[in-house]
Amino acid sequence: MPRYRGRFAPTPSGPLHFGSLVAALASFLDARLAGGEWRLRIEDIDPPRCPPGAADTIQRQLEAFGLHWDGPVLWQHDRDDAYAAALSRLAAQGLAYPCSCSRKQWRDHAVYPGWCRDGLSAPDAPAAWRLRSDRGLRPVTWEDRLFGHQHFDPALLGDVVLQRKDGLWAYQLAVVVDDADQGISDVVRGFDLLDNTPWQRALQHALDLPAPRYLHLPLVMGEGDQKLSKQNHAPPLPAEEQAARPLLHAALVALDQAPPADLAAAPVAEQLAWGIAHWSVARIRPQSTRRVAARPC
Repeated sequence: MPRYRGRFAPTPSGPLHFGSLVAALASFLDARLAGGEWRLRIEDIDPPRCPPGAADTIQRQLEAFGLHWDGPVLWQHDRDDAYAAALSRLAAQGLAYPCSCSRKQWRDHAVYPGWCRDGLSAPDAPAAWRLRSDRGLRPVTWEDRLFGHQHFDPALLGDVVLQRKDGLWAYQLAVVVDDADQGISDVVRGFDLLDNTPWQRALQHALDLPAPRYLHLPLVMGEGDQKLSKQNHAPPLPAEEQAARPLLHAALVALDQAPPADLAAAPVAEQLAWGIAHWSVARIRPQSTRRVAARPC
């Protein structure tokens, strides 16, 4: 088995919130218990969504919680050549094609129906690139470390976008190329990304890349049973160690690790040491969501 290398890969569309903390903490603890590395990747392939300074804020927040990463930060905005090479490989295999269709045109279909697969894309119109799900892709299966056996038929997933019409790279292609190039052995992330995993496994197979192990975590829900997110105005995490302490303890609780109550006032280094020593995926209840207060304290 390759040496454990995990990662945390936020999109810098705003500061981290409590849901981000839960995912980052689980990934960090999993890596440290295994004696492995924990890398930081800034997924900034969509510049209009990434305001200036957001990535710096994220790094300060992680440091305040004692979540120190190994090695240099990987920035997706530096990775155009790697993504272009992967797309070229897929196109050469007949697995990627240009598509000029708009979402409005196929709005009555559950997934994109593949109209441009056989060279029918309008020649003078802007075109995205899509992955063919009807050719050469075997059924996608994997064992999620929390949610067990997963099985998907690629043909039912639709032809996912690999590069957008505006030339920006799509998440599915970028994350697969980056995980392989960084040697990521284990991916720990929220349940909302579980249904992205089939496309990523299909791309790993098509590009002959290694597949990491996956652990998807219950989503943290706030008031009104809404997922804690930047779009839902979840409160940002502090960037000071003192303010981070009770939130770090709350994140351990949200991960079902049952930390002692008096640990909540301890320095983050002490809490993380306890968390590493006691980390157990088996303690996490396998449910898709987890209700907590919008701002645990």
